[in-house]
Amino acid sequence: MVNKERLIKLTQSLIKINSENPGSSEYEIAYFIKDYLRPYGIKTKIYGFQNKRSNLLAWLGEGRYTLVLNAHLDTVPAGKYWHYPAFSGVIHKGRIYGRGATDDKGNLAIALEAMVDIAEEKDKLNYRLVLTATADEESGSKLGIIPLLDKGLVKADFALVLDSAGFDVIICQKGLLHLKVSIFGKKAHGAYPWLGENAIEKAVYILKAIKEYKFKFKPHPLLKPPTINIGTIQGGDRVNMVSDWCQFSLDIRFLPAMSKSLILKDIKKIIEKYTRKFKIEIMAIQEPFQIEKDNPFLSQLIRVLKKNKINFSLKGSEGATVLTFFNEKGIPAVGFGIGKEGLSHTSDEYVEIEDLYRGAKVLSDFLKVFSFYKGGKDERGKIY
Repeated sequence: MVNKERLIKLTQSLIKINSENPGSSEYEIAYFIKDYLRPYGIKTKIYGFQNKRSNLLAWLGEGRYTLVLNAHLDTVPAGKYWHYPAFSGVIHKGRIYGRGATDDKGNLAIALEAMVDIAEEKDKLNYRLVLTATADEESGSKLGIIPLLDKGLVKADFALVLDSAGFDVIICQKGLLHLKVSIFGKKAHGAYPWLGENAIEKAVYILKAIKEYKFKFKPHPLLKPPTINIGTIQGGDRVNMVSDWCQFSLDIRFLPAMSKSLILKDIKKIIEKYTRKFKIEIMAIQEPFQIEKDNPFLSQLIRVLKKNKINFSLKGSEGATVLTFFNEKGIPAVGFGIGKEGLSHTSDEYVEIEDLYRGAKVLSDFLKVFSFYKGGKDERGKIY
């Protein structure tokens, strides 16, 4: 049975451990979890891909198939203007306050409590359950889930990513394309601009055309239209010089079924209207994804949520999450989580104690009935 008092104390303990990224590391929190799980007989292992940037794996059960629960250990920096200390885990009016309460230590806490519940009750799982509590999610996961998957340290047949809010289930996500564009010109004295080629002026026209660019896409029922954001811009050396360089970065978010190659081709065409002297560098790519609504693994989660009378929606994610990295390995995955929408990365971040408790009960229930009957039967023997 899920233990509410234990869950509250665990959440407070996790919040009290500073795991800011950047600013700290995941070493302390990873070893705290390792020690926390030991008395329950839950096996763990820690992997690091940079000094003190620790990832913890914990597992229960045996079987041919593997279900991965993923949550992350790091948080964004606490910042200023908190009414309650950011690492206090203080309780006020049924809420636990602190950095990471919603993103992602509350979700981590319900995963740990669910595993402890299963271990205490000695429930037999017909599959292998693996918790991946990972580093570096807030900075791209290059020290976390990416190398764990790339090196084959984590393998799965289905993944539940605990990094959402409101008990909603994330079943699709936009793709991400980060570009760095360099425009080149010719230096000249600022008093004689006709003798040079001003790269900044060219960039102004290019950026205007890029913002007016019309994507080719079909509307998606769960996602907003594709977007382009101009993230940074630099250029020039001195006010009295014609700039021979300008550099800007673009954040492009695109829908499932859209072609990133076509987007890149169109961006290149826009730039070529104004200059032939340029370079485009791809800084990051994450493919969009969506899981079918009749996926049998997703269906089991939905049944458990309904059984527990949880109000939830099937939603899409506008931003990039680690769902992408599972999808790239051919692992079906969905997102799920507790907390309040809009609280991530804010001052006075909190999680409702009642949401923690309901979340742990739902997750424990789901893990106990989850089955990998890929041949077509659910946990009740019903054909699907």
